[in-house]
Amino acid sequence: MSPPPKLPPHGRRQRIGLLGGTFNPPHEAHVLISLTALKRLKLDAVWWLVTPGNPLKDNHGLPSQEARMAACRALTRDPRIVVTGVEKELGTHYTVDTIAALRRRAPGVKFVWLMGADNLIQFSRWGGWRQIASAIPIAVIDRPKSSLKSLRSRTALALSRWRVPESAASTLPRNRPPAWTFLHGRRSSLSSTALRKAGARVP
Repeated sequence: MSPPPKLPPHGRRQRIGLLGGTFNPPHEAHVLISLTALKRLKLDAVWWLVTPGNPLKDNHGLPSQEARMAACRALTRDPRIVVTGVEKELGTHYTVDTIAALRRRAPGVKFVWLMGADNLIQFSRWGGWRQIASAIPIAVIDRPKSSLKSLRSRTALALSRWRVPESAASTLPRNRPPAWTFLHGRRSSLSSTALRKAGARVP
């Protein structure tokens, strides 16, 4: 029998943000989202969940998970941002399953799912998105050209009654889900898609 997947260091009652994605390539907007969440939600850490592949995207030509994780580690400077490929070890392909597995293995941790506002727009396409919202608080961080469209999205409208005011964002990790908040602040226009189109690649 193989040993259980090893999670990054954590402790009971810690507040940990989860930022998932292919990170192809990682960029400063990922860092900015993480730093905003660390400060505004009073998190102890943010785990970057570097996925083996995105079920909603064509993964042909996707650099290896190891290469993308190395690029993430080269980019990050804050020790509270932890790069992990634990999703591969867990054997999960969908966020809903990854969150369930992490909650089983770290029952005392107060996890928060983090996403940019551009992801909120298409969040209702994710498998089990309602289960995700019912399992874990969600923090949406503003992104250029996404504010109004994201707040009018199917997900935002469906979850409107459970929106936590931005002024109370620091309470989000201990709120019983469904619970979500929208954070404004310094924004970056960088995106992995635009960087790939411009020829940027994971080393």
